[in-house]
Amino acid sequence: MTMAFLRYFFLFSGFLLFGLGTALAIQVSYLGLHPWDVLNVALYARHGLTIGSWGIICGLVLVSISFVVDRSYINIGTFLNALLIGPIIDFFLWANILPEASHEWTDYMILLAGIVITGVGGGLYVAAGIGAGPRDGFMLSLADKTRLSVSQARVIVESLVLLIGFLLGGPIFVMTFVYTFIQSPAFQYSLAFFRKLLHVAARINKDSGFVA
Repeated sequence: MTMAFLRYFFLFSGFLLFGLGTALAIQVSYLGLHPWDVLNVALYARHGLTIGSWGIICGLVLVSISFVVDRSYINIGTFLNALLIGPIIDFFLWANILPEASHEWTDYMILLAGIVITGVGGGLYVAAGIGAGPRDGFMLSLADKTRLSVSQARVIVESLVLLIGFLLGGPIFVMTFVYTFIQSPAFQYSLAFFRKLLHVAARINKDSGFVA
C-alpha cells in the first residue's frame, strides 16, 4: 500500500465520519449545534436548498477569501473538503437511518456521539496532510495576517458565525457552548493517533523498499 493511497484513504474516511457525526448532531439540533452548523441549518430553514448545500456554499466562500488573502493553506484536500462533506451530511439525513430526537436524555447521548465522531473524523482527515479544511484554512490565514493567535481567530470567527446564525433563527442551546470542549479533545487525540499511524506506515514502506 503506497503512502499516497493511505493518505487519501484517511482523507475520505475522515470526511465520511465528519459528515456522519454532523448529521447525528442535526437530528437533535434543538440541544444546540456547532456555530457553523447553526448557520447552515438557519440558512436551510430560511432559503431552502439542503443543509449540506449551504455547507458547500459557505466552504467555497471561505476558500475564495483565503485564496485572495493567503493561499498557502489551500490544497486539493481543501476543495474536496468543501465539496464532499455537505453531500455526505445530506445523504445521512436523507437515508433516514439515524435515530430521531426523542426529547429525552438519550438525545444527549446521540449528540455526544455526533460530537465525538466529528472530532475523530476531523483528526483523521487533517492527519492525511492533504490540505486544511476551508474553515480551518480561513482561520489560519486570518491569524497569519493579523496579530491574533489561531485560538483567538477561531473564537472571533465562530462567535461572528454564531451571531449570524442566531439572528437567522438557527438552533442555539446549551450544547452549542460546550461543543468545542468535547470536540477539540477528540480531534487532538485522533490527530495524534493517525499521524503516528502514518509515521509507522511510512517507516514500514521505507524498510520494505516501497515507494510512497
